[in-house]
Amino acid sequence: MSASLPRIGTAGWSYPHWDGIVYPKPQTRGLHPLEYLSRFVDLVEINSSFYRTLQPEVTKVWMKKVEANRNFRFTAKLNQRFTHWRSLQPTEVKEFKDGLMPLQRAGKLGALLMQFPWSFRFTAENRDFLIQLRRAFHEFPLVAEMRHSSWMSDEGIGTFMDYKIGFCNIDQPDYTKAMPPTAFLTSPIGYVRLHGRNPGNSLGAFQPDAPRQQQHNYLYSATELGEWKKRIEKLQRNAESTYVVFNNDPHGKSMVNALQTQHEFDQSRRLAPYPLLCRYRVELEPFTASQRAIDQQPYLFEAA
Repeated sequence: MSASLPRIGTAGWSYPHWDGIVYPKPQTRGLHPLEYLSRFVDLVEINSSFYRTLQPEVTKVWMKKVEANRNFRFTAKLNQRFTHWRSLQPTEVKEFKDGLMPLQRAGKLGALLMQFPWSFRFTAENRDFLIQLRRAFHEFPLVAEMRHSSWMSDEGIGTFMDYKIGFCNIDQPDYTKAMPPTAFLTSPIGYVRLHGRNPGNSLGAFQPDAPRQQQHNYLYSATELGEWKKRIEKLQRNAESTYVVFNNDPHGKSMVNALQTQHEFDQSRRLAPYPLLCRYRVELEPFTASQRAIDQQPYLFEAA
C-alpha cells in the first residue's frame, strides 16, 4: 500500500500560447522550460513521442534540466505508429525504445501511455493487439487509455489485470459510448488524464478536424476537481505510484488545474508562475511567486 503523494502535472510543455501566461515574456536564454516547470510541479507527460521517435541525447538533456527536483518524473505517450497504425516493425520498436531508455534506466519514467482512439473498442482482435503491444514493450511500465466504454466490461478489465497493464482513468466530455470517469487500478500504477469537458471535444471520435485550442479549452471548477480528488485518493491508497495529467492546455488552464489539485494533496505547495498568478488571481488565490520565479526567464528550444 502506498502512502506517497500523487505526482501531478501537465501533458506537454512546449506551447507557444503559454508564452506570457505560464512562461514569462519576453524570453531570454538561460533557463529551459522544463527546469522552470519543475519548480512548480513534479510531472510532465511527454507528448511529442506520440508523433516522433525521441533521441536518447535529448531525453538525457531533459533529465538534466529537472534534476533539482528529485521527485520529478516523466511519463510518455507511445508513438501513434504502434497504437493507431498497428505497425510493430522490429526496427521501429527498437528505435522508440532506445529514445526512452535513458529515462527508464534512471528511474525517471513513471509510465508509458498507450493512447487509443474511440474507435478502438473491446473486441477479440483489439484485445489480442493490446497483448501484442504489451509483449513488444514489456520493458516499460505500460498504461492504456481507452476512450470507448466497452473496455469497462469484466473481460476488458480482466485483460488489463492479467497482463499488468495500468488503466488510464480519464475525464472527458460526454458523447456516445464515451468512457465515463472511473477509478480503476489494474496494475501498481494509478493513472489519471483530464481532457476537460468542452462539449465541442469528442477526442477525435466525431470531430477529428476541430482545432485543439477549441477542443481542450476548459477550466475545471473547484467542485469538479473535488470529485476527482476522491478518485485519485482511492487510487493512491493502493497504487505504488500515482500520476495525474491535465490535458486542457489552452491559456495555461492545465497548469492552473494541476497546481490547484497539487495544493489539495499538499497544502505546503503554494508556488506558482508569476504570469499565471496575474491571469488567474481567483483560482490561484492561495499561491505566491518567488522573486526568482518573477525575474528569471525561460528559453524554449525543444518541443515537448
